[in-house]
Amino acid sequence: MIGRVLGNRYELVEKLGEGGMAIVYKAKCQILNRFVSVKILKKEYSSDSEFLKKFKREATAVASLSDNNIVNVYDVGSDGDINYIVMEYVQGKSLKEILNEKGKLTTDQALAIAIQIGKALEHAHKNNIVHRDIKPHNVLVTTDGVVKVTDFGIAKSSDSVTITNSSKVLGSAHYFSPEQAKGNVVDNRTDIYSLGIVLYELVTGRVPFDAESPVSVALKHIQEPVVPPIQLNENIPDALNKLIMKAIEKEPFRRYQNVTDMVADMRAIQQNKDLRIVASDFEQDATRVLDVKAVNSKLKQEPAPEQAPLEKRSEKNKSSKNKNKKKIMVAAILVLLAVVGSVSGFFAFNKLAGNSGETTVPAIIGLQEEDAQKLVEDKKLKFVVVGKEKSDEPEGTVLKCYPDEGTKVKENSDVRVSISSGDKVSSIPNVENMELNAAKEIITDAGFKVGNITYQASTTLQKDYIISQSPDSSATSTDTTIDLVVSSGPEQKYSTVPDLHGKTVEQASALLANVGLKLGSTDTAVTDNTSLKDTIKAQSIDPGQKVTEGTAISVTYYVYQAPAVTQVAVPSITYVDGADEQLDAVGLVLGTLTAEKTSDESLDGQVKSMSPAAGTMVNKGATVNIVYYEYKQGQQ
Repeated sequence: MIGRVLGNRYELVEKLGEGGMAIVYKAKCQILNRFVSVKILKKEYSSDSEFLKKFKREATAVASLSDNNIVNVYDVGSDGDINYIVMEYVQGKSLKEILNEKGKLTTDQALAIAIQIGKALEHAHKNNIVHRDIKPHNVLVTTDGVVKVTDFGIAKSSDSVTITNSSKVLGSAHYFSPEQAKGNVVDNRTDIYSLGIVLYELVTGRVPFDAESPVSVALKHIQEPVVPPIQLNENIPDALNKLIMKAIEKEPFRRYQNVTDMVADMRAIQQNKDLRIVASDFEQDATRVLDVKAVNSKLKQEPAPEQAPLEKRSEKNKSSKNKNKKKIMVAAILVLLAVVGSVSGFFAFNKLAGNSGETTVPAIIGLQEEDAQKLVEDKKLKFVVVGKEKSDEPEGTVLKCYPDEGTKVKENSDVRVSISSGDKVSSIPNVENMELNAAKEIITDAGFKVGNITYQASTTLQKDYIISQSPDSSATSTDTTIDLVVSSGPEQKYSTVPDLHGKTVEQASALLANVGLKLGSTDTAVTDNTSLKDTIKAQSIDPGQKVTEGTAISVTYYVYQAPAVTQVAVPSITYVDGADEQLDAVGLVLGTLTAEKTSDESLDGQVKSMSPAAGTMVNKGATVNIVYYEYKQGQQ
């Protein structure tokens, strides 16, 4: 294929790599005289006319995307039996290559990369494009640290029919979501799951699930609990651990519902490693075509992992009737409050943590208040009753707790519990400082209604946590509606990007600081114009654009390089007439002309001498002075 010209335009010059669906070449665009990447579909996909038709339609939709963190798609075409996509050529390494070199990344490095991936996905999702194959192999990192997401080849436009059919699913087994493994409908939360898996690998150096076959890996995504990444790398902050666990929840509704919120939390962790994030609101890869029927067949054959039993309950609640009620109640709460399918693993891994200053929430659901309080306080935690609910359970029985049983928390943290009031009227629960969805559940379970929800900026509480409630927990009435004031996070402030062209890097840094922005990466461009030396040629965001405070603006500035010196020989000039043209022809300049009088008319206009002399090697642009004869009658 090397040397072949596709579409009378793209000359293939070098093979860059090969994936499950395509081979990628570096090519030279003969029209625009620039290098591009050309992705050529493998024959097994090109021969499927229906697949090809949908692929071209969706690839064309992706070409409409324009974002600094997405590899641009320039063209989609075919040449004979070859079908190809033309993309931006990126100089750098894939994220997989970086992981292979480094093993794993620091928290700051991982967040910097994941945020840029998230920004790319945010742009795609806003344009109704779901990538569906986010993995380190499809993320390129340029030499100056800019992340570029590529390979939207199996992306799904929400305005089109997906190229996945009912029994086959496209994706990379180690990174795709449970709904992809089952062949279910996918949406933007599928990309969030895959981004969570990538972030998991960045900080631990390994993927959470591995097996001998893609089908076995898929089953693990569906069935098995995830080892929390903090168990594999104790240096990552607890907030990042919970962010990852929230992103890779097996049920889509338990994950981040949009990538914007996930990026906001990652940015917040960059600023504050002790940020509080709830993992759940309540509780060698190539792209492959995976047979969903095989997954479903194995699901029928292989039972889900058994869950470890909860701690023994008090003797007061061991009657057969109460046992049955507890089973129903615990199952319901686990669905609402825990990570689905991972209770036993989660308990076990947290017991192994052993980190100083941290402990785990004990199993207290079903215990009497006094017994539960003792267990909580023995774990060096605070026992806080947030409200009472009408229940068939005996008065004083713990019905639910927040955070979940088995969750790893810092010592002296609050464990909020809801207590059975028996047949008595429930009291208004105290949900301040709780996450919004958790607060809603507690309010409705206590027999009350959620009223007006208003948002307010807060520098102390992260987004979607309750700032205040009205009325507070002192009132008691089943007809009461509880209004909530919820944190919208820190107030976003915006700045206008100044014009940096012609400024020095130091001047640009000062200008940006004055408007709450900062200088990003710098690049250089060569000039032989001394007046442009050290001045800025280009900036990454155009002047006049509105951006959030703290945004980094990258610049390119000129460095001076003197032009190469070329020497030429001074030509031999006989007559002064036409001397300037002769000198100009070789790149020299006529200097002074000095006339010497002569009475010999035959010498009139002849060159007497030159400085430098004819044949002398001089630099181009040098000046040549000439003395010539001028006839004057009667001159002695």
